[in-house]
Amino acid sequence: MKKGNSGVSLIEILIVIAIFAILGILSTRAVLLSLQGSKKGDSQVKVRENLDYAVSVIERQLRNAGNITTCPNTDSLVISYSDSNDILSSFSCVNVGDEGYIASGSARLTSEDVAVTSCSFLCTAGTGVNTPKVQIEIGAVDAGSLGAKEGGRVTISTEINLRTY
Repeated sequence: MKKGNSGVSLIEILIVIAIFAILGILSTRAVLLSLQGSKKGDSQVKVRENLDYAVSVIERQLRNAGNITTCPNTDSLVISYSDSNDILSSFSCVNVGDEGYIASGSARLTSEDVAVTSCSFLCTAGTGVNTPKVQIEIGAVDAGSLGAKEGGRVTISTEINLRTY
């Protein structure tokens, strides 16, 4: 009987299976990383939009305020002001941490999907020709993904010069 090399040995088959397994693992990992990055991007956009909205409302109201009730303010979580019609109002940071939010009076400015983790309003009185300034710093995360890698985290810092003084 003549012995030929027309067949495939068991070792060759195992090597091919191992190569395909490695390629499968690498491609699965790439897809998972891509999905995780997409979730993080979506989460950051949601948090950024919430904070941008809250800051724009605060900025518009304070820029046109008649005056800031106490400047410098004693509590950095609250800024009280009188609008152009002398109606008292305020902005505040409520429950800063896992369930924190920004409030205008009693109305919520940030959605329940976003948790404010750090917040401060700092008013500095104007001297001479300088008008009072309010510095705002707000940090927030996506409340639905607290502690997760794909959770969006955004910090906004701005300074508002009051016009009506």
